[in-house]
Amino acid sequence: MKPVTVIGFLGSTLDAAKFGPSRWSKWRPTVSICMQEDLRVDRFILLHGSYHRRLAEYVADDIRDVSPETEVVQTLLDFDDAWDFEEVYGKLLDFARGFPFDPDNQDYLVHITTGTHVAQICLFLLTEARYLPGRLLQTQPQRGAPQPIGTWAAIDLDLSRYDSIATRFAEASAESTSFLKSGIETRNAAFNRMIEEIEQVAVRSRAPILLMGPTGAGKSQLARKIYELKKLRHQIAGPFVEVNCATLKGDSAMSALFGHRKGAFTGAAQDRPGLLKSADKGLLFLDEIGELGLDEQAMILRAIEEGRFLPVGADSEAKSEFQLIAGTNRDLLREVAAGRFREDLFARLNLWTFSLPGLADRREDIAPNLDYELERFAEREGTRVAFNREAREKYLGFAESPAALWHGNFRDLAASVTRMATLSSTGRIDTDAVVSETSRLRSLWSAGDVAGDSLDRLLSAGQLARIDPFDRVQLAYVVDVCRQSGSLSAAGRSLFAASRAERRSTNDADRLRKYLARFDLDWAGLQAG
Repeated sequence: MKPVTVIGFLGSTLDAAKFGPSRWSKWRPTVSICMQEDLRVDRFILLHGSYHRRLAEYVADDIRDVSPETEVVQTLLDFDDAWDFEEVYGKLLDFARGFPFDPDNQDYLVHITTGTHVAQICLFLLTEARYLPGRLLQTQPQRGAPQPIGTWAAIDLDLSRYDSIATRFAEASAESTSFLKSGIETRNAAFNRMIEEIEQVAVRSRAPILLMGPTGAGKSQLARKIYELKKLRHQIAGPFVEVNCATLKGDSAMSALFGHRKGAFTGAAQDRPGLLKSADKGLLFLDEIGELGLDEQAMILRAIEEGRFLPVGADSEAKSEFQLIAGTNRDLLREVAAGRFREDLFARLNLWTFSLPGLADRREDIAPNLDYELERFAEREGTRVAFNREAREKYLGFAESPAALWHGNFRDLAASVTRMATLSSTGRIDTDAVVSETSRLRSLWSAGDVAGDSLDRLLSAGQLARIDPFDRVQLAYVVDVCRQSGSLSAAGRSLFAASRAERRSTNDADRLRKYLARFDLDWAGLQAG
């Protein structure tokens, strides 16, 4: 057997006793460890403060009396405040890092019966994290025993040895993962792995999370599920506050996000707390965060890092502690390179970044999502609708084929199911309904292709919604020419070939640059895209 080393605190109350023979009638946990017939202690690392030095010497002498083979090493460990968790943990961590552990040749037991509750918790955490590479040791008195030896028990924190416990943990994790997927039995392996990782991050971290992906990929729904999971685990108490940053423009953006004081500007008739303040103790979901201006981004960064921000027109700062989830359909790295997104904010958000794939990249998940959308329709409308077998096969045959473009991702699927269910008055979706719906989807996607375009990869949904169809066609053509040209000037000469002949001086590059700027685009961004 390997030699055994016990590490434990001196019990200033439990280990204390009056001098004289009567002390042997009292159960003293530190001494009792070395009195056990079935536990040989070769070395005892006795941790104590300067104030209890005399008691430590007294206990050490008694250990030598009952167990001469035990080497007692009195180790001084002083705390300014023994109930200060940070100080106690820090000093115990320093002790653990400096101790010459040799787990291959020694067994270690960490005694957690003595010491303050804070010290016991810290010993547990350090043992769990393997800074103290041993097993936990608990002792207690035994009623009716002829001597106050008491009993002892060792606890191994390697849960892999306990099949039932390990199974319970695995089941709990699987339940949380299923919860994040709204109970949908998704089949896409990459997506399932991503959700498993998100589950671990959600329950173990309060750091910001960045969800990237195309419009309709499910960022908003996932953010809400993360919030609900954290609330179930009692990790968050405040509300879920969702903000579509594409709707925040100009001066109103600052007021909406950070609040304002009465009289701060024309129309500010009363104080407004702002969305960040509303999210205090909760979760703030900033969807389409790439739409925020640089000034708003700077204030968001400070609010994340310090929990403070300055409302419009205020003399003093407001405070709000919240967890942030940000969503975007833009490539923020490209936005940083173009100067449209702050590099420091991106670095803060980029700790946990997850890219949600579009529906076209998860065609194997269309079938379970189809059932999910039918259930949602039933809950929403109070009417249960189902497919005929032939109709379901026909719809999935189209939906899972390359012919189905799914530009709007899950929003397209949800709308498609709603249309078929609503128009099927008998409660059964038949093949005629499927033929009609697939024709409608083809038409919708075809119209989108005529409009152009790759613009949905350059502009947000909010920006595209503000562009007239006429301008969209023109802009798509300009973008195509720019990408086919070797320089800004060459693109300008091509686009302004007729009008430039009527001008005395021409600066085609400048004209094109100004045109692109109207849509928040630039030459470098088009070439990168």
